[in-house]
Amino acid sequence: MSRLYYHEHSDTLTLETKVINAAPGRVMLAESPFFPGGGGQLADKGLVRWNSGEVPVVGFEPDGGRMWLLLGAPVELSGSAEAVVDPAFRQIMRELHTDTHLLNAFVYQQFDGALVTGVQMNHDGTARMDFDLPDADNERLRALDGPINDAIRTNLAVGDSYIPLDEVIGTPGLIRTRSAAPPPTPDGKVRIVDIADLDRQACGGTHLASTGGSRPVRVLKIENKGRHNRRVKIGLVGIAPGT
Repeated sequence: MSRLYYHEHSDTLTLETKVINAAPGRVMLAESPFFPGGGGQLADKGLVRWNSGEVPVVGFEPDGGRMWLLLGAPVELSGSAEAVVDPAFRQIMRELHTDTHLLNAFVYQQFDGALVTGVQMNHDGTARMDFDLPDADNERLRALDGPINDAIRTNLAVGDSYIPLDEVIGTPGLIRTRSAAPPPTPDGKVRIVDIADLDRQACGGTHLASTGGSRPVRVLKIENKGRHNRRVKIGLVGIAPGT
């Protein structure tokens, strides 16, 4: 089964690889450590180096199962190149994505299987998750940073597995959003992220190897968004405004 490079080698942030296609201002690499964004997680930042210099990566464009890297200058690469992911930014995204799984797990458990209606992680170390929670007590939601931080301190292992799409659809709780599951691999399987015995759900993003790699979290704000949606904003302590 083919796994995406940034899932299989999530700690490899610098990679020398071959250029397999190129045009002015874009390049396609044989392997890429860049996460292109999705599921509320922002795309990686970084650059590409080659024998004549370096250029920032400013975007991504899928093409038939591969990905174009959009470059910040109209250069055209050939031969080989070195892809470099910004480690500080990747770390923030991995922490936030892992912590949103923890938030999701406790909301799902304590509020009768409430589903996610939207999620967004931000450059400043904050994230927000919207839940279908028309009658929730905001104080109960604010108190969730207690069990989230307990789970961080316990340093729970984070792993993944791949199961057939029809099994994902047929198993309650593996899809926690009102949108579709992450796209399956070419052989029809979906990535499932497991956090010890606390959480198990379909997800295509990048995460920590264990929850203890995250800074502590605070619940910063609870907002009502329409008749059903409740927005929970969290932040990494020491980075996010208000923490």
